[in-house]
Amino acid sequence: MQIALAPMEGLVDNILRDVLTRVGGIDWCVTEFIRINDRLLTPTYFHKLAPELLTGARTGAGVPLRVQLLGSDPVCLAENAALACELGSQVIDLNFGCPAKTVNKSRGGAVLLKEPELLNEIVTHVRRAVPGHIPVTAKMRLGFDSPDGALVCATALAEGGAAHIVVHARTKTDGYKPPAHWEWIPRVQEVVKVPVFANGDIWSVEDWRRCREISGVEDIMLGRGLVSRPDLARQIAAARAGEEVVPMSWAELQPMLQDFWGQVVEQLTPRQAPGRLKQWLAMLTRNYPEAATLFSALRRETELDAVGHLLGVKRTEAA
Repeated sequence: MQIALAPMEGLVDNILRDVLTRVGGIDWCVTEFIRINDRLLTPTYFHKLAPELLTGARTGAGVPLRVQLLGSDPVCLAENAALACELGSQVIDLNFGCPAKTVNKSRGGAVLLKEPELLNEIVTHVRRAVPGHIPVTAKMRLGFDSPDGALVCATALAEGGAAHIVVHARTKTDGYKPPAHWEWIPRVQEVVKVPVFANGDIWSVEDWRRCREISGVEDIMLGRGLVSRPDLARQIAAARAGEEVVPMSWAELQPMLQDFWGQVVEQLTPRQAPGRLKQWLAMLTRNYPEAATLFSALRRETELDAVGHLLGVKRTEAA
């Protein structure tokens, strides 16, 4: 079984990837999507969104990172994929699942599920452009507004050369509304010979067990569930091994928040930093009552030292 940390644009950046992968249980993670339009990006731009490329394409905990590209131009995507490999990416992932309206309007993400021939063309071009030993993978949803074309799209990706496919078990129109339709995943696995990962609505060990039973697949990708419960991957890995599952306590989580805050202050501007912390803290309120209390205290706070004080950090330094 492999457990992956999902790419979530505007949320799971290099800082949160670093903090979450230190907890354990995560086998690999993915960058936020790197948007490809009509030009070859610079190494500087790749390093901005994937600074792990400077350290062997691994997080501080040694967890492998793969670069994710998003776009609709097969040739340009292929050229940028080749550059990403030159910069050190060991895997190239392609995004066909983003549901954001602004992304879809510019022919990126889930809207491409309306064009299975283009999906195949994109994967084929990228596969040919990168070294043979570097896998090309893909993430998709069940469709744009209906799952009727899910099997055709998955087949197009696999035949194009995708080494595995992550399926977020909702359509674009579904957004993130529950439930995730895990029952479609075995249907996808039936039509492709490559591994299929289940993704969507896995918030707990119990959810994982139900997902495995319904989907029939072992490999999973965790997104919001892992961000809101940082040890979820570790819990699932323990459960899979038949070991005792001991959830992370708030006391154990507090040093992670302090570490996160320290990196945020170092890498972001004083204006950006408090909001970045509040974003993650708001998601933690789903599982930690203490997070709700802290979020309430921080809600209107914008001064770095005041935020640090509430986190138990004596002093912070602005970037």
